[in-house]
Amino acid sequence: MENLDLNLLTALDVLLDEASVTGAARRLVLSPSAMSRTLTRLRSTTGDPLLVRAGRHLVPTPYAVDIRERVRVLTHDVQDVLRPRHGELDLKALDRTFTLRANEGFLNVAATPLVTAIMKKAPRVRLQFAPKPDKNALPLREGRIDLEIGVRGASAPEIRSRLLFRDTFVGVARIGHSLFVNGDISVARYAACCHVVASRRGTFRNLLTMSVVGKALYGFEHPL
Repeated sequence: MENLDLNLLTALDVLLDEASVTGAARRLVLSPSAMSRTLTRLRSTTGDPLLVRAGRHLVPTPYAVDIRERVRVLTHDVQDVLRPRHGELDLKALDRTFTLRANEGFLNVAATPLVTAIMKKAPRVRLQFAPKPDKNALPLREGRIDLEIGVRGASAPEIRSRLLFRDTFVGVARIGHSLFVNGDISVARYAACCHVVASRRGTFRNLLTMSVVGKALYGFEHPL
């Protein structure tokens, strides 16, 4: 196995995920020139260009697209095998800071009981809450956060998720409001009312969808 360099597997995984030499270099804490040399080695090893120029961006070749998921699974399997095994976790002795990303609504309801529970079980653990301006899973995949809490949706293969609870949205209006007059509440009638909008992204125009009982799934995700 003298000619086998497992570091190339990790580099290939990140390069195919980023489709950018600069982005891959940032994640692996390398210089762009070192990452470029690694890509050259990967091209020589695989016999495929892997990433090719399309305008101002790099795009994966058909071969790279075909092996991307296999590379991702292999990389995480290798990391899991080579990661040292520990005995039973002693929560009382655990000394670590965990970064959680969640929206304001969840923090208002759950932050205090969560911190209280952590202090009882693991008194030396610290929780750091990060803002959640979007649903991008990149901070989680890159290890910049340890846990994300939010609306459950499509996820990456290397991220585990678990359903925490189901949330129900309820609309409240005064007695005698025009929405309660002349039949059922429809999307058109609801949209015709005056609305106050708070937008974290600074956008105040969006498609409106509504149901009589709207439900959203909330769960948490963490990297493997």
